[in-house]
Amino acid sequence: MNAWEIFYEQFITLDGYKKVIEGLLATLEIACLGLVIGFVIGCLLAVMKLLPYKNWLAKLLNWIANVYVAIFRGTPMVVQLLLIHFALFPAIGIVIDPVIEACIAFGMNSGAYICEIMRGGILSVDKGQMEAGRAIGLGYGKTMISIIIPQAIKNVVPTLGNEFIALIKETSVVSFIAVVDITRAFQNFANSTLEYFVPYIALALCYLVMVLIVTVIVRLIEGRMRRSDRR
Repeated sequence: MNAWEIFYEQFITLDGYKKVIEGLLATLEIACLGLVIGFVIGCLLAVMKLLPYKNWLAKLLNWIANVYVAIFRGTPMVVQLLLIHFALFPAIGIVIDPVIEACIAFGMNSGAYICEIMRGGILSVDKGQMEAGRAIGLGYGKTMISIIIPQAIKNVVPTLGNEFIALIKETSVVSFIAVVDITRAFQNFANSTLEYFVPYIALALCYLVMVLIVTVIVRLIEGRMRRSDRR
């Protein structure tokens, strides 16, 4: 049998597609939850970095945000993943599912990048918006949550889409902590048949399709937001 016939037998006849679907769902779960966690962390860090230097607490929060961003942007994602799985949770005596560990690791890493994305989005909002919020009696935090951040999100939707795409592709390293994602599923195909060309071509096509779908969705969301702004 040639490489395509071997792959067909493993994928269809021997129900290998079920493992691929499970791996795909794991990949999407990690990427989606990682983005949600990262968005929450990123928004908090962005606000902390933009706090006016009025007291020691504001300076401390700003310093914490800067250190967090420096650490998570300055170290490789795979190193952070390994530290969380093999060092952090074992050190504090917590045993959880590796998929959840991966979600936490990717969320913490993504938070550092989304922090800078949101900071840029907040700075792009007219300063008069903050002044208007304070003029009607809203505090700094309330103004940020109710007025500034919603407008900032509209400005950074394409960049957040790019971050999600990066997360999808970066999930390929979760097999380091025994998570069977879509990459690991196709690796198992290749290792069991010793045919590598077809499984890895199929894997590349899967990632390409996912990225194209996300790109289309982001463009639709961006277009809808633009139309709503014109009304």
